[in-house]
Amino acid sequence: MCFGCGPANPRGLHIRSFVVDDTVVADWKPEPQYQAFEGYVNGGIIGALFDCHSNWAATYSIMKRRGLSTAPGTVTADYCVTYLSPTPIDNTLHLVSRAVDVSDHKAIVETTLEVGGKVTAKFRGTFVVVREGHPAYGRWR
Repeated sequence: MCFGCGPANPRGLHIRSFVVDDTVVADWKPEPQYQAFEGYVNGGIIGALFDCHSNWAATYSIMKRRGLSTAPGTVTADYCVTYLSPTPIDNTLHLVSRAVDVSDHKAIVETTLEVGGKVTAKFRGTFVVVREGHPAYGRWR
């Protein structure tokens, strides 16, 4: 049901993230209802894209480090978005994530948002593995 990546959420963003070499990437085409003002993507939508996509990058990096075959439940501990310029809505948005610090239970991820080869926003976030009893525990199974 996740708003960002959940396939079961009919009103969600339906982000699909993929591993490519040492990065996790996603392409997403915004629709008109995601505008902040004429022709540009809303900053909150950009934040949701970053948060959800980067969480997948964190999950993947923790899986790889621990040698897991299933994804551990991870959640956002903190994040910061830096908007460099308005993001046009008329092109596909390209997200590129790299885990820059990974332990067995935490990953720090840096992500860029590119449109037509130009970086319009940057992200840095911390994601943590949840324990049994947390609402996100086991959600990827």
